[in-house]
Amino acid sequence: MRLHLLAAASAALLAATSAAAQTPASPPTPAEAKAFVDKAEADLAAFNEYAAKSSWVRATYITEDTQWLEARAGAQQNELATGFAKQAARYDGVAVDPVTARKLKLLKLYLVIPAPDRPGAANEVAQLASRLDSTYSTGKFSYKGKTLNLNDAEDILAHSRDPAELKAVWEGWHSIAPPMKDDYAKLTSLANEGARGLGFKDTGALWRSNYDMDPDAFAAETDRLWKQVEPFYKNLHCYVRARLNAKYGDAVQPRTGPIRADLLGNMWAQAWGNIYDVVAPVGITSSYSLDDLLTKHGYEPVTMVKTGEGFYSSLGFAPLPPTFWERSQITRPRDREVVCHASAWDVDDKSDVRIKACFKANAEDFYTVHHELGHNYYQRAYSGQPYLFKGSANDGFHEAVGDFAGLSALTPTYLHQVGLLDQVPGDAEDIPFLLKMALDKIAFLPFGLMIDKWRWEVFSGQVDPAHYNEAWWKLRRQYQGLTPPGPRPADAFDPAAKYHIAASVPYMRYFLAYNYEFQFQRAACRQMGWKGPLHRCSVYDRKDVGEKLNAMLAMGQSKPWPEALQAFTGEKTTDASAVTEYFQPLNVWLIKQNKGEHCGW
Repeated sequence: MRLHLLAAASAALLAATSAAAQTPASPPTPAEAKAFVDKAEADLAAFNEYAAKSSWVRATYITEDTQWLEARAGAQQNELATGFAKQAARYDGVAVDPVTARKLKLLKLYLVIPAPDRPGAANEVAQLASRLDSTYSTGKFSYKGKTLNLNDAEDILAHSRDPAELKAVWEGWHSIAPPMKDDYAKLTSLANEGARGLGFKDTGALWRSNYDMDPDAFAAETDRLWKQVEPFYKNLHCYVRARLNAKYGDAVQPRTGPIRADLLGNMWAQAWGNIYDVVAPVGITSSYSLDDLLTKHGYEPVTMVKTGEGFYSSLGFAPLPPTFWERSQITRPRDREVVCHASAWDVDDKSDVRIKACFKANAEDFYTVHHELGHNYYQRAYSGQPYLFKGSANDGFHEAVGDFAGLSALTPTYLHQVGLLDQVPGDAEDIPFLLKMALDKIAFLPFGLMIDKWRWEVFSGQVDPAHYNEAWWKLRRQYQGLTPPGPRPADAFDPAAKYHIAASVPYMRYFLAYNYEFQFQRAACRQMGWKGPLHRCSVYDRKDVGEKLNAMLAMGQSKPWPEALQAFTGEKTTDASAVTEYFQPLNVWLIKQNKGEHCGW
């Protein structure tokens, strides 16, 4: 079967190359444009399953051989897609029907890292991409005589309150990144060459073109959304900094200025929920811990995934297929190296959906289960669309669906509905609940924004390899108000200590998703006639909400994203006011707590 797919892909590639060489004497017609799109779509669909399975094997069994297989499949897929993308430009200005026009556009945007259209380039891009991903995923460092991987390091950052240990472990993980710098610079150069060959200024412009608007207009849109939530983030930052100062003293965390990144309970300080014990409100306690509830009820990783499936079933979605349970990686295997970063897969664009993760029975992964399954249910909803429309309205939507489910999953209302919590606490516990949520949701927003702000600068040439790290920390201070725990080495390449940089996964989708999810929540709760605060609203067992949600999901990317947003929310523009509405009681409380503090950094 694999040899057949390879042969078919090679034949398609030769046909594409031949067609590109034979420039027609007369302008192309609408019928020719449609015929081209139909062929491109069929050839890409035929090859995708082979490429997906090659990537799955490498991600769940990292060896030199599986890296070679993934790189070979990736190179062939890149060559095929690059050829079609270049040919699609021939039909610019042709009066085609709207469906064909959208497919032509999607063909030009098909690749995240396009290879230059010259011999050997696609193979080099694929090898670099696979090597960077694998270097990250197998990264280890020594600490106190032990060899630690990322999971080990994350556990220490989450639970240790020794600033010296936190600094050592933070620096230990970041030490895995410098060897990736040369490969990353080469990949960036090749991607830019490929993007220019497709008519884009650089790879960043290609990425920003995926949002049904001008690339510069999209950048301005992200700034507009940030300005809506920035004041709230600064209030949270100010409060957390004061509590860290009270815990560790001026020598470790000053009362003013930026926060030391390693003190926030997460390797990248993108979520601060793990330090809730340090910043918890004085005199207001939470009557339960989700971590403790999961332990009390004997939850295992598979139990959590079953619970997540039950959430979507309660909305009216069909149960997951038996192959999901047979083929998914739910926990870390003991006998081999794997990519543990949680992800959801649609291997055959039909029904072979899976998740790949190394789940543990804890609150963070309970949320992640609901999030990742959101991808799988989205994939199933649009499986009836033509191949080029099998995707989300924009990449932020794919992330937001699971995040929207996660908002319900963390409410005490839902925990009571599924039997984890005996009774729903009263209003007196709203501040602890909202603070826990804000430590993850609000704390993430500037991080979600600055990741691609940095990459856009790298792709544009504004930042060269010699200044990668300097530019990284300039943006982290500007947006997050953070500083490293100590001076960074001259060869530091801290961006690559984050998976999505090493793996070339665009990140603005997460910033968008953290806005969309609250917009989805507000719309769904209004549809239900919910009269209480947004943060207590659970959509569990509401098939009316599920029906409307599915209508949006089933559209795939067949329509511009504002139409998909309207299908579920009734709104056509992204509006971060839903975020501030959800957290409004907490913001009022934070302002009172910060009285007398010098906020900002």
